[in-house]
Formats: sequence, structure tokens, C-alpha cells
Amino acid sequence: MKQSGHALLWLSLFAPFFASAQIDPVKRDLIQFGYNQAMEGHAPFAGYAYYYHNQPDFLRTNLTLRLAVAPVYLDSELGFVNGLGPQTDFAIGLAGGGFADGYNEIRGGKYIQAESFTGHGGEISASIYHLFNPDDEIPLNLIVRGTAHYSMFDRNDNTAPNFQLPSDHGEFSVRSGLRWGGIEPTLFPALAMELSVWYEGEFRTDSGAYGFNGDRILNPSSHLFWAEAALTYTLPKSQQNFSARLTAGSSVDADRFSAYRLGGFLPLVSEFPLSLPGYFYQEISARQFVLLNASYLLPLDNSQRWNLDANVSSAFVDYLSGEAQPGNWLSGVGGGILYRSADNRFKMVLDYAYGIDAIRSDGRGANSVGILMQWDLGKAHGEKLNPAQPNRWRGWQWLFGS
Repeated sequence: MKQSGHALLWLSLFAPFFASAQIDPVKRDLIQFGYNQAMEGHAPFAGYAYYYHNQPDFLRTNLTLRLAVAPVYLDSELGFVNGLGPQTDFAIGLAGGGFADGYNEIRGGKYIQAESFTGHGGEISASIYHLFNPDDEIPLNLIVRGTAHYSMFDRNDNTAPNFQLPSDHGEFSVRSGLRWGGIEPTLFPALAMELSVWYEGEFRTDSGAYGFNGDRILNPSSHLFWAEAALTYTLPKSQQNFSARLTAGSSVDADRFSAYRLGGFLPLVSEFPLSLPGYFYQEISARQFVLLNASYLLPLDNSQRWNLDANVSSAFVDYLSGEAQPGNWLSGVGGGILYRSADNRFKMVLDYAYGIDAIRSDGRGANSVGILMQWDLGKAHGEKLNPAQPNRWRGWQWLFGS
């Protein structure tokens, strides 16, 4: 791929994968946009832009269609409500397109373009969602998903000539989880809670050494285990909003493609956004971690159209082998201005973030600015608990410009 025109191209196609944790029962038409710009060092492009459509009663009353659309990537799922019996839904998914499986090497606070590369892929999936407590206000769901994925890799303009790419390969993954509650796929929901535990196993058809003289390994299998507790609450009178999320994960035989990757402030980039404000997006590769995120919204006027936002994150990290850096505690802070329309259908945030422990060429500390936008083309949601969420956490990678 040539360098000309990259900025406009990447800005238009940058979108997350979507694989909802339950069949979303709410009709949605959302346009989401997010972007982070680092102020120090050269960073890979960090952002997303996508159209999210969810349509219950698609063709028939028991069918739900979900689409996440970007110019060169499509992720879809057709859900069959009660397809496997009462309170047990079934879904089949199809996804694929360009640039979704690439990898950005970030080590010691430096974006290493010579060890980064482009990847494309596609997948099919089948999912089962079982609701244990249909009469309760807060749902408890079992999620089981199997996915068959194929990845193809290519050099970009700056990949080193003597850097051997990983083999094109197939991957089968299985994910299972228990989720009590859930968070809607919207920016700053008014009310939400979640307790969940997860396992994901990844099994590859063509593993082995790659890189410089085989200095890194694509493992034949990796196993991830993680849990999350989250709460968002809005005070009825003052409309002040508090949010906290605690996520912890461990792994067995993780590699660069399956490791947990922390960094950046893009809250709708995945189902489990491992945010560290002020850091490069996915700057930190972890074998295991504990991460706390907290935020606070303060209305500045009676109509709550203008709000001050403050957020803080702190993580304890056990680094992936080959990705270690001094210090296991990493923290970041941020703040900004949130504007929302009177009908709550449009939201925009301008924010600043400071990575307290981020390593840069002049020592510790890194600055970034960002923008987040959401446009609800239908009726605004977010006032009730709902289990719908965008995608799984998986280190999808992109390259910008090079």
C-alpha cells in the first residue's frame, strides 16, 4: 500500500469488531466516532468510526439483525430469539474485510514500524445466549461462542525487509462467560451495572517462529481468563454521573496476538476497553493485569447540555515476555468537556489526557488530546439497564500511514 492518501483512508475505515454478548433487544441506529492524538513521539493511528444498526423483528418476530459497517469491513450477526428453546437464543455471524488483523509493535514507549505489519481476515461464528432469570430486572446470561477465523498478512511501507511475517493461518476460538447485568453500546450511559467472568481459548492451524531470525513465536494455542465489575449511576436531582470499572485478567501461553493490550482512551473501541489515558492505543502488552477506571461528569447548566468530565485509570501489569519495561504500576488521568443535545441524541467530548508513567524519549509522562462523538439516528436510549454491548476484547490492530 502506498503512502499517499493514507490519512483520509484510515480515518474513514477505522472501526472495531462487533460480536455482541447477547442478542440486543433494542432497535438502534448509531454513528460512533473516536480519535486520540499523542503529543509526544510517533504513534500508530488510534480511532474508530462505524455505523451500528440493530433491528429486532427483522423479517420475522423472532429474528434480530445486527450490523457494524465501515467502508472496508462488515460485521454481522443474525439472531434467532428462543431459537434453542425458552430463554435460549442462537445466532450466526459473518465478518470480514481489510486491515483488521494487522499488528503494531510498541515497546518501551516507542512505535517500532519495522516490526509492524498489515493483516486482513474474515470469520464465521455461532453463538448461544441463555437467560437464567427472565423475571428479574438484572439479567444473568450464559454466553458460548465458537468462531472460525482466517488471517492473511502483508508488509507495509516500513516493515523491515528481513522481518519474516507470521504465516497466514486459520484460528478457531471458543469463548464462554457469565454476565450479570450489562452496559449499552452508547457513550456515557446514565445507568448500568455488570459483573462478569470469561474464558477464551484460541487454537491456530499454522503456528511457529517469525520476526528477526525467529525471535518471536505465534503459539499454537492461547488461553485467556478475565473478570469485570462495572457500575454507572446518575444522581436523580443533580444529574452528576459516576462510573467505575474494575477489570482483571490472566493468561496461559499468550503471545503478541492474544495478549491483553492496554492504552489510550477510546471507550467504545471494544466490549472490554482497557483504557489508560495519555498512553498510545494498545501501548502495553500484558500477560496478566488488574485495571481500575473511574470517571465523573458534572453538569454545568440546568439543562445538562454542557458537562465537565474527569477520569482516572491505574493498572498493575505483568508484562508479556519481550515487552517488559521498568515499573509495573501504570496510571493516567484525563478531563474534558461533554456537550449533548437537548434530546440526548448527539454527544461530543473534547478531552485531554496525561499518561503519568508512560515512557517517552525525555523521561516519564505523555500528553494526548482526543474527541469522541455519538449520533443516535433513532430514539435516544441509555436510561435503563440493558445487557447489550459491542464486541469482545481482542487485540485488533491497524496501521496509519507508516
